[in-house]
Amino acid sequence: MSGQQRRDLDEMLRHAPLDVGGDVSEARAVFHEMMTSIPLPPDVTTTPGHLGRIPVVTVDTPGSDPDRVLLYFHGGAYAIGSAADAAGLAADVSRRCGARAVCVEYRLAPEHPFPAAVDDAVAAYRALLDQGIPGERIAFVGESAGGGLAVAALVAARDAGLPRPASAAVFSPWTDLTVSGASAAGKARLDPSLTPEALRTRARDYLGSSAGTEPLASPVLADLTGLPPLLVQVGSHEILLDDAVRLAARAAEHDVRVELQVWPRVPHVFQSFAVMLDEADEALNSAAAFTRTHWNPTKDSADSAAAAP
Repeated sequence: MSGQQRRDLDEMLRHAPLDVGGDVSEARAVFHEMMTSIPLPPDVTTTPGHLGRIPVVTVDTPGSDPDRVLLYFHGGAYAIGSAADAAGLAADVSRRCGARAVCVEYRLAPEHPFPAAVDDAVAAYRALLDQGIPGERIAFVGESAGGGLAVAALVAARDAGLPRPASAAVFSPWTDLTVSGASAAGKARLDPSLTPEALRTRARDYLGSSAGTEPLASPVLADLTGLPPLLVQVGSHEILLDDAVRLAARAAEHDVRVELQVWPRVPHVFQSFAVMLDEADEALNSAAAFTRTHWNPTKDSADSAAAAP
């Protein structure tokens, strides 16, 4: 892998205009401008809609199977970002998985504090199931806060008695809203995107009167028993490294099939930069392979047999 690619990306992120912990309205506008500054590929289609009462943006790429769904949760520290802003990375994952992505427009803090985002995530999943799409044809994907939200939604869906999805893949997940991991300080100098202070600011916005130790706020503290196979990807140059490592350890402790991939010398949600970073391209291919592996093999075999002459 190219050290120059990593250095170029690090330099670009350190000079980016986004202040994650700054004024919410300004941060949202800057983030939106950054995320939409590169047009989507011309063969990507985005369609606004709803899953039940939850707004979503459906992202389709050529050849995607409409019966397989990536339920996608965007990042932005629970206060920034949108389903539309996530369409670029969601489309990349969609293309590699051969499935449509449905990006969830969950409510943001501080206007809608915890557990609004979790409630919306579970409601969107329930609506997909109500449409007749079985859980084994649905995979959760999330980045940053959306990665933590994906895991929290899995826990909440399990507790609600809903069928579990086929798998979940989370990129640089924020799973500890107390920001107590050792890497919050230990990796601060190396992380070009996030600071512990910014995360603590956004955590206060999201948590409101909650402590942050609630399992659905900080799923690294949750009972993860019964969750589907989980892939956790993280860069070694980010303050959320410990959130990912501890999540994987927690999943293993609770007998969840889990894969942890720590990619050296790359930053937060490095998967977004596949056009300029070899590691990002490789990581997305790995995530797609993981997701495809865990689609229901029994149903796939039955479908193939039914289609045979």
